[in-house]
Amino acid sequence: VYVYYLLVNTFGDIPYSNALKSEILFPSYDDAQTVFYDLLSRLDADMAALDVSAASFNGADLIYNGDVAAWKKFAASLKLMMGMQLADSDPAKAKATVESAYAAAFTSNADNASMVFLKAPPNTNPVWLNLVQSGRNDFVPASTIVDYLKQFSDPRLPYYFTTDADGGYSGGTPGDGNSFGDFSHVSDAQQLPEAPFVILDYAQVEFALAEAVERGMAVGSTAADHYNKAITASVELWGGNATQAAAYLAQPSVAYATAAGDYKQKIAAQEYIGLYTRGFDAWVMIRRLDYPVLPAPVNALSAFPVRFTYPILEQNINTSNYNSASAAIGGDAVTTKLFWDKY
Repeated sequence: VYVYYLLVNTFGDIPYSNALKSEILFPSYDDAQTVFYDLLSRLDADMAALDVSAASFNGADLIYNGDVAAWKKFAASLKLMMGMQLADSDPAKAKATVESAYAAAFTSNADNASMVFLKAPPNTNPVWLNLVQSGRNDFVPASTIVDYLKQFSDPRLPYYFTTDADGGYSGGTPGDGNSFGDFSHVSDAQQLPEAPFVILDYAQVEFALAEAVERGMAVGSTAADHYNKAITASVELWGGNATQAAAYLAQPSVAYATAAGDYKQKIAAQEYIGLYTRGFDAWVMIRRLDYPVLPAPVNALSAFPVRFTYPILEQNINTSNYNSASAAIGGDAVTTKLFWDKY
């Protein structure tokens, strides 16, 4: 379900009902909304079928080490996130989905779904592969995220980045030719070969619940409380502590009551920071809330991309079905919005 969730949020209509069938070499594409709703039904079936008293994969499970109860929480958390994606396209479905999922979702960072990597190749974190093993010195963080953190005096700055040659924090211009020696770099902890990759975390759940409250969904507590829990969880996940999180939240520019913008802008600004290193999740969030508004990179070839174009292989080999799918979604372009992206 999670893999199809990634696919449908990347492309829109995708091969689904006829995919992965050995007898069908050229699968047709299914409507994205139909796929999305079916994934929600499958999640419900999975949560009901998972038996915490049954045998599991134990150590062969690289995410939860065979903890079936943890997988049930992951399923509920994924369902919650998917429900929030429907808030603009199908508010009634979104409300029912979120309200049925939140009580079984993550309740602390201990529940986070993270991919475990090893210290030795080939089972290492891809960040280490690209930044260390490759021997390349040409990746620098973008000024977009660095300036956001500096704007809010964010305690996660030293956990995200190294200092630059002047002892401060700086990022390069997106899409430009930036000199490696002039800017901050990715922190050492992120470049370890065994550094884990977070797939879904408690902070995301709490940000979603903050938004759910604002949208009139019955999920308990207040938007500010969920917002505070989300930010605290993110700060602690990255190595900070509750005292640092509290000081951060006390700033008028961060505090839920006084931060700039409406609830979407407040939540999106902080969730964007928390989703650093997780570009796909940030991309989904930005498309859904339309914040933060990111500056275009140098020599941008389009407006902000809201989907990927279909793979060339599909265009060349599964041509008839590709053509039908492209027409159905309104054109195979990066600016064609998915069904849930209404604004």
